[in-house]
Amino acid sequence: MGLFGKNKKNYAIALDIGTEFVKVLVFHIVDDVAHVVGVGRSKQALSDMQGGRVTDIAGVIKNSEKALSQAFDEAKVAPRQCVIGIAGELVKGTTTTVHYKREDPKEKISVKELKDIIEQVQERSFDRARSELAWETGQTELDVKLVNSSVVDVRIDGYKITNPVGFQGRDVQVGIFNAFAPIVHLGALQTIAEDLDLDLLSVAAEPYAVAKCVGSEESSEFSSIFIDIGGGTTDIAVVRAGGLEGTKMFAIGGRVFTKSIAEAFDKTFVEAEQLKLDYSNGKIKPDSEIGAKIRKVIADDCEVWLSGVELALEEFANVELLPSKILLCGGGSLLPEIKEYLEKRTWVKNLPFSKQPRVDFIKPKQVASIVDETGKLVGSQDITPMALANLAIDLAGEEGIVDGVLDRIVEGLRK
Repeated sequence: MGLFGKNKKNYAIALDIGTEFVKVLVFHIVDDVAHVVGVGRSKQALSDMQGGRVTDIAGVIKNSEKALSQAFDEAKVAPRQCVIGIAGELVKGTTTTVHYKREDPKEKISVKELKDIIEQVQERSFDRARSELAWETGQTELDVKLVNSSVVDVRIDGYKITNPVGFQGRDVQVGIFNAFAPIVHLGALQTIAEDLDLDLLSVAAEPYAVAKCVGSEESSEFSSIFIDIGGGTTDIAVVRAGGLEGTKMFAIGGRVFTKSIAEAFDKTFVEAEQLKLDYSNGKIKPDSEIGAKIRKVIADDCEVWLSGVELALEEFANVELLPSKILLCGGGSLLPEIKEYLEKRTWVKNLPFSKQPRVDFIKPKQVASIVDETGKLVGSQDITPMALANLAIDLAGEEGIVDGVLDRIVEGLRK
């Protein structure tokens, strides 16, 4: 029996609290597949969220209630167990790898030995993330908590394996992805879950969820840069040879473009948002008078956004070669200029690409192990909540021995 137990027959909720919208999926897990049976969306007020962070808890609770009630009405069931996504500049995600030389390569690796290796990795990454966040925020190091952890790479003498216990070999390499966030940020999400009377199974770093939801078929060979553009932030994850190298985020999202349009056209934020959406979905043509003006107005914002992507990718200093595939998602990615600017040849020249990266959108049908029974999950903006639902399948399934050992160590670190 998985984490969801018999209650509500394995139903659960994915709650994506975004800067622009709260999105809810109600899904039913059967044989490691999440069947989405209810969808809800509610618009956030400008003051509810800033840069992916909750700034008005009461406002977000009210919007979440609306979205939940839509999804519950459609699903005809109201589960309590929930996975919530977390994003924002101060969520730090990084993969730490430890190389470990064994004294006796003929000796089989034991669970105790594996535990010692994983503990080394966790201590190293925990200290690094805490000091990084402390430096960036000026807060004490104790204000940081581990969000989620995953073993992304295990190799013995260069061979990739899933469970090293019982293997022989000299050189053991373990890579673990960890995401950390300030406690104030996590605390807000926990408060929201409590007020909504939800049982919080997990808080997941959204770029981690997005990076895990695509490419599992060819997992050990899969490489891509994932860019999720929301209302307040852009989240980037780099996956190389099936392993998540890390995540970066910066506070430029769709709202920045909307504000520029509002100023140029002397419109309210809501009116400017509609103009931007009409332009994004082709109702306003780029060569029309209004389209040409929008294009001109957002050109500077596009340059600044692209610089943000470049700076974020420069931080992956440990990656010899960046993947030459970029996958886009999030409502903000629909602006035609986003793909166009990424396809410009100039910005990549200072980065370790072997060739000009190919840019594409993640389509809902590409998200692994999700069946949409509502027919409502059709666009780029639906990928993140679907990715959270995909992550929940792992929570309900049987854990492997490596993840089991990691979970016990992580529980110790969280206390």
